[in-house]
Amino acid sequence: MTKHQEHPKKFKLIERETSPSVEEERLHRKQRLAATFRLFARYGFDQGLAGHVTVRDPEFPDRFWINPLAQHFSQIKVSDLQLVDHSGNILVGNRPINQAGFVIHSAIHAARPDVLAAAHTHSTYGKAWASLGRLLDPLTQDSCAFYEDHALFDPFSGVVLEAEEGLRLAETLGSKKAIILQNHGLLTVGPTVEAAAWWFISMDNAARTQLLAEAAGKPKPIHHDIARHTASQVGSHKGGYFSFQPLWDWIVAAEPDLLD
Repeated sequence: MTKHQEHPKKFKLIERETSPSVEEERLHRKQRLAATFRLFARYGFDQGLAGHVTVRDPEFPDRFWINPLAQHFSQIKVSDLQLVDHSGNILVGNRPINQAGFVIHSAIHAARPDVLAAAHTHSTYGKAWASLGRLLDPLTQDSCAFYEDHALFDPFSGVVLEAEEGLRLAETLGSKKAIILQNHGLLTVGPTVEAAAWWFISMDNAARTQLLAEAAGKPKPIHHDIARHTASQVGSHKGGYFSFQPLWDWIVAAEPDLLD
């Protein structure tokens, strides 16, 4: 009897394609946006009235979905999300929105057609690191995702309420995926909600890691060439998209009401 020869199996993660209809794509984006708020609550990123995440509408690119003001991240559902245009008009929803959030996100969405989603909260480690006025160093494999791909917005000039300040922020961000707002916190962007959300979680973790490392001693940064190479391996938006998927599965199983 001849021994059966099995060929090794190969598997790979497959990124989703845009939904065939505007309605389906809009629902997908809103569901991931609601899930992001629930996840951010779990990570402790909520802070009073502060914090906002947006996603561009698939039918009207000059409009974006945002969380209502003064609703806790842990309670946000798909049906709570509000649609805003670049003039600040609330087109869907009956609650106020964070004015600073509108100024920041409208400027970014207008300046970066490639950006579908942007995330900003007053996370503890993000604020602590932002107070130092420095970019993150490539101390770990994970932090290399931001190597040469984040900027510093300096100086702090108060709550971002003026359109000019939003434009300056968007200009400082440039083509990068993240920005440290001096004395303020972190902000990340991406071509999907999933990527923008994951990069925020990952960047806050990188800030926490560097704070811990520097408190313990003098960390050794990864060499420039290796850091740049590692960034190409772990810093793609596709990687950010896939890194979000386990979190999506977990939060939807734990809190299915977010889909309402």
